[in-house]
Amino acid sequence: MKRSYSTDLTDAEWSCFEPHVPVPRERGRPRIHTTREILNAIFYVVRSGCPWRLLPRDFPPWETVYWWFRRWRIDATVERLNAALREVLRARLGRDPLPSAGIADSQSTKTTGVRTGVGGEQRGYDGHKKVRGRKRHLLVDTEDLLLKAKVHSAKVPDQDGLRLLLESARSGLSRLSHLWLDAGYEGRGKRWAEDAMGLSVEVVRKPPKPIPEDRTGGGGEALWAQEWAKEGKKIDWERLMPPRGYVALPHRWVVERTFSWLSQNRRMSKDYERLCASAEAFVYAAMIRLMVRRLARA
Repeated sequence: MKRSYSTDLTDAEWSCFEPHVPVPRERGRPRIHTTREILNAIFYVVRSGCPWRLLPRDFPPWETVYWWFRRWRIDATVERLNAALREVLRARLGRDPLPSAGIADSQSTKTTGVRTGVGGEQRGYDGHKKVRGRKRHLLVDTEDLLLKAKVHSAKVPDQDGLRLLLESARSGLSRLSHLWLDAGYEGRGKRWAEDAMGLSVEVVRKPPKPIPEDRTGGGGEALWAQEWAKEGKKIDWERLMPPRGYVALPHRWVVERTFSWLSQNRRMSKDYERLCASAEAFVYAAMIRLMVRRLARA
C-alpha cells in the first residue's frame, strides 16, 4: 500500500490545481505515472530537501520525477503555473489579477561545494552580508505572492540584480507601475527602474537612529542633548530609545514574509542546485504549493 505524505495534494487541492496543469499529449507511449504523482514527488523534495536519488519508493522513480521537473523548468511551465494560480488567488481576494505595485528585495544564500562544486561561475561573494554563494531576487505583489524570481551570483550588487529581475519580468507585468525598494537599491538601480521601466519607485528607509541614553557619548546628538539637559529641559530618554524586537517597515515587511515562507522548505535552506534556473524553479514550486493550499481553504 502506498504511503501518503503531508506534502501530497489533497483531493480539494488537486481540484483547484488540475484546471491549470498542462494536458498530456495523446500521441506517444501511454503514461505510467499521473501528473499528480509527479507533483507530489516534487513537493516532497522541496519540503524535505532530500536529494533526487533518495526519493522514497512511494513516489515514481526519481529519474522520471527529475525528467518532468527539468522539462517544466525548461519550457517555463512552473512559472506559468505560478502566474495562473496567483491570478486566481488575487481574484478571490477581490484584487485585480494583474498587480499595479510590487516590492523587490534580495536574499543571499550559501551554496554547497568549493570551487569545482555546485554553482561554478554563478557563485560569488557578497561582501555586505559576508556570504559566499548566490542571491535570490524576488518581486512580489502587495499580497505576498510571487511575481518573478531571479537567482544569480552573490557578487552581483543589488542595483544590477534589480535590472536582471525587472528585465525578465517586463513582458508579463504590463500593469506594474509602482515599486517599493530598500535603501540598497538607491543609485543606478532606482534610476534604471524609473527611466527604462517607467516605474514610480519609492525607497523605504529605516527609521533614524535614536539619541543614545548614554549622555557622556562623544557623538553630535549626545552633545546637543546634553546641552538641553543643562538648560533644564526634560528629555524623555525612554521615548528616544530604539524599540525592542522586530520593527515592520511599511511595505518592506511583505517581501520579508515571503522569504520567511520559502525558508520553511528545507530545499531552500541553501542553494543546492548546479543551475540558477533550477533554483528559480524550486522557488516557484514552493510558492505554487502555498497558493494551492490557500485556494483549497478559501
